[in-house]
Amino acid sequence: MEIPGVPPELVGQDTLEVKPPAKVEIYTYRFSSDCIRAKGLLDRLSVTYNEFIIDDDEINKEVMMKRSGGRTSVPQIFIDGIAIGGYAELQKLNAGGELAGLLRLVA
Repeated sequence: MEIPGVPPELVGQDTLEVKPPAKVEIYTYRFSSDCIRAKGLLDRLSVTYNEFIIDDDEINKEVMMKRSGGRTSVPQIFIDGIAIGGYAELQKLNAGGELAGLLRLVA
């Protein structure tokens, strides 16, 4: 039986669970090299993220500090609301193969 939008080889097989992409938020300074690197890595992975540029934004600086347990360094990256740290931590997760799973880039 043909089902519109479903490849013929998948008809009759168990359906795959489709999960929405992870929600990624990043607090940055405009000219921070680590912020630029972190965004570059996320961009290369085709990850959509919400960026909060906090150069002159005291309110979002405070929000970032509360969410990150008092950290003041940037970037501060959150995946599905969980603080993962900065660029070094993001890179370590990527190098270890864990980042794709957190971002739900793999089935």
